[in-house]
Amino acid sequence: MSEAGSRSAFSLLRNRGYAAVLAYRICALLSYQIVAVTVGWHIYELTRDPFSLGLVGLAEVLPFFCVAPFAGYLVDHLPRRRTGMIACGALATTAVILVAVAAGALPFQGTWPIYAAIALTGMARSFLSPVYNALFARVLPREDFVRAAGLGSVIFQAALVTGPALGGLLVGFGGKTLSYAMAVVFALLAGIVLARLRVEEPGPPAVSLPVFASIAQGARFVWNNQIMLGAMALDMFSVLLGGVVAMLPAFIHDILHHGPEGLGILRAMPAAGSVCVGLWLARHPLQQHAGRVLLFAVAGFGLAVIAFGLSRSFWLSAAILLFYGMCDGVSVVVRSTILQLSTPDEMRGRVSSINGIFVSSSNELGAFYAGTMARLLGLVPAVILGGFAILSVAGITAWKAPRLRRLDLRELQ
Repeated sequence: MSEAGSRSAFSLLRNRGYAAVLAYRICALLSYQIVAVTVGWHIYELTRDPFSLGLVGLAEVLPFFCVAPFAGYLVDHLPRRRTGMIACGALATTAVILVAVAAGALPFQGTWPIYAAIALTGMARSFLSPVYNALFARVLPREDFVRAAGLGSVIFQAALVTGPALGGLLVGFGGKTLSYAMAVVFALLAGIVLARLRVEEPGPPAVSLPVFASIAQGARFVWNNQIMLGAMALDMFSVLLGGVVAMLPAFIHDILHHGPEGLGILRAMPAAGSVCVGLWLARHPLQQHAGRVLLFAVAGFGLAVIAFGLSRSFWLSAAILLFYGMCDGVSVVVRSTILQLSTPDEMRGRVSSINGIFVSSSNELGAFYAGTMARLLGLVPAVILGGFAILSVAGITAWKAPRLRRLDLRELQ
């Protein structure tokens, strides 16, 4: 790589606005991830019932889906920085409630206060990505969007690895109360970063539609944009059909015959692959043939799923999951770049919320789909079938979305 290319990539972090937006994202995500890990431990410690863990996800996802469309509308119509600060305040409030529960300071008994706090987390989380995407576009010139999307993916994946690990260490060495308290600290730090951010906010829309009409306008924009819709659908179906990560405990126990330390290694591999690709794309921005690269990455993702289903070697499976994460990382960066370059500034909140619904639904439903298919077909056949289904999705998208197939990101700048 050229020295100029290296300077160009690292110069993005000298942009104080961009650095602040990244700091907001990683602090908010660390707060949420620490709470997620600690709540899982807390709930199971109280109930010893695996079904209660499933209810944690349900308690968060349902409020997220209900609030997300309105969150996008509010981000487009209210000051984005202040909206993000309120969302961070809600995250901190969630963690404060959980501190009180863990310390026995509430008069309520049972698990329902924990589920109520998680429901508030789901509502707050629906604002985090729309605020990030809206502010991202205000602190950077368009010519830096491609590299910045790569660095943003690195930050996101690093937080996905660091947050659960940090939460586990805090619970192990300091207890649940300390872990929840640290989540409060990270949420407050995210809010403070936004409070200190200096960015020019857009004015209110010249023509303000009613709430539901405005939400529908954002949905129509995505539906009528073949490139954006194709990229979102590719990501949604690939994650939905390739739910390998959700099945890792079963593979570790029944196929690869390793202990919990092996599970930790395998769980880290996809994120490690995504981080590597994000760093590469931040320094070597993808421009020409971006659509083809995206389609090949999704096809590679499907092949990785098939190979993982066939593998009987632990370290080969780990290498396959690293490649799996690299392919997924390409998809995330290209989709994020398309989202930033194609969305009008006044619609960034609504479009980002729709994207969030696509992503969240694929993650949650993908785990459910993987478990159901494993019950019906068996663990290995279900995973292999999912891989072939992903290859079919990539082929159909290449056929039905020629504009995405021929995409050159320079045409969107």
